[in-house]
Amino acid sequence: MNEVDSIRLEQFRQLKKGIRGSKEHLIVGIDIAKERHHAFFGTATGKTLFKRLVFENTIEGFERLLIQTEALKVQHGLTKTVFGLEPTANYHKPLGEFLIKGAHHVVLVSGVAVKRNRELLDGRWDKHDTKDSANVADLISQGKSLFFEYPPMALRELRSLLSLKRRLKKQEHGLRVRIRNHLLAQYFPELDRYFARSGSVGLEIVTWCLAPSVIADLDYEQFAHLVAPGTRSTGQHKRLQAVWKMAADSIGCDAGEAVAFEAKVLVEGLGQVREALSATDSKIEDLCLQFPEYSHLLTIPGFGPDVSSKVLAAIGNPFRFTTRGQVLKMAGLDLSADRSGRGSDAAIPVLSKKGKADLRYALYQAAFIASTRNRHFIAYYTNKLRGREKEKGIMTKMRVKLAAKLLVIAWTLMKKKQPFYTPQGY
Repeated sequence: MNEVDSIRLEQFRQLKKGIRGSKEHLIVGIDIAKERHHAFFGTATGKTLFKRLVFENTIEGFERLLIQTEALKVQHGLTKTVFGLEPTANYHKPLGEFLIKGAHHVVLVSGVAVKRNRELLDGRWDKHDTKDSANVADLISQGKSLFFEYPPMALRELRSLLSLKRRLKKQEHGLRVRIRNHLLAQYFPELDRYFARSGSVGLEIVTWCLAPSVIADLDYEQFAHLVAPGTRSTGQHKRLQAVWKMAADSIGCDAGEAVAFEAKVLVEGLGQVREALSATDSKIEDLCLQFPEYSHLLTIPGFGPDVSSKVLAAIGNPFRFTTRGQVLKMAGLDLSADRSGRGSDAAIPVLSKKGKADLRYALYQAAFIASTRNRHFIAYYTNKLRGREKEKGIMTKMRVKLAAKLLVIAWTLMKKKQPFYTPQGY
């Protein structure tokens, strides 16, 4: 954690504590848009100083915002300024980075908080850019703001690549489903049972001879050489022979040239996506190696390169969290319940699932591996199950609890910059 980050974080904590009723703060609430932003200037005591400033999403527009801000500070004798942004896609990031580089205090306001606070201001439910900027300023004056994290370039690049990886994985899954549920289901349904196990050979069959009639016209050696020209294992021979025999009596629909063209396009697209995924994984690993915490995360049982990179990117600066509860909330692994009315005492807490779903999934996979392959975590998991074995879903619940524990362990190791070790008697 560098000095600038430490100062910004401490300023944010002081702001949260002392903003209510402050007579020295100028609050600038900004409603973010793609081309033009709306700004509202007021004080923490509820006084409106300048109701509506519309400025372009350009350097001239940003400078206009700063000129207006400085003028109002001088006119009203205010010494401190805080800019509040409601995050909208990625449109708020250029303005946020510009202000942070200029040593200005910037915070975020949750879009959910803005929506819920909108009807409290004037009893209306309609959305209006000018009113929303005032809404943002009102929330800041109540201390209901979030820290605007501005991590180092390496961490921003890591998060960007992980986002790209998620999109590529979705594309890969979509193409596989399209091939199986659209092409195979119609034209060669018997091949589906072998498709997942055949790997690249299955894709070659889809590319060159999706229509069973084409396979039926070939003898076995011609078919095998066409889809698997290299050395073939015994298991591969058996699968190819089974596919070749099934082709003669297939119930698939007749396929024309358009179907063959579509099959080739889909398979080529799948290959390109997989190449991009492989290159992205390599780039992610190169970036992760720049962080000393990465090697410490890899020592945690169940944490491989994928899980470690996701945890590293999600936590970022470990010192921005002061309690384990904040870390769990970030991942959506905190518990919540509706404790209201007569049934409040019987309410059963469940996961909030308000945080990062991708991180929760990765941590659960890590917990599954740790609870089945590491003797210390097997013992921990077994102790949690003892006496509750017959409860419905208890194994999954305890693995989720272990996932939360692993996240807290990772956060602790990142703060202390030390590897994982198993103390005696764990």
